[in-house]
Amino acid sequence: MPRSVNHVASRAKRKRILKLTRGYFGARKNVWTVAKNTWEKGLTYAYRDRKNKKRTFRALWIQRINAAARQEGMSYSVLMGKLAKAGIEINRKVLADLALNNPEAFKAIVAKVADK
Repeated sequence: MPRSVNHVASRAKRKRILKLTRGYFGARKNVWTVAKNTWEKGLTYAYRDRKNKKRTFRALWIQRINAAARQEGMSYSVLMGKLAKAGIEINRKVLADLALNNPEAFKAIVAKVADK
């Protein structure tokens, strides 16, 4: 009896990955082995960069808070230390948003912790 091969499933798997690599440059879009390797590498980058995105945003928030705090005559580290000592639990994302979009509220927070 001849060997049975599921061509339908094999073709479907290849078509699915080749469809995902549309728009890639050169052989990366239409040569099966190159396209598969590129697609798998892309998944690795996507996983890694989901983690890096969080680092990048935290660094951005810290820069914004530092810039706003220095306009009030205080450094970032001093401000964060005084916030912790005063028991004000506000995260960096919200603090950076206040510094950027609502400077009056940020100044009020700085004024509240400046005297302590």
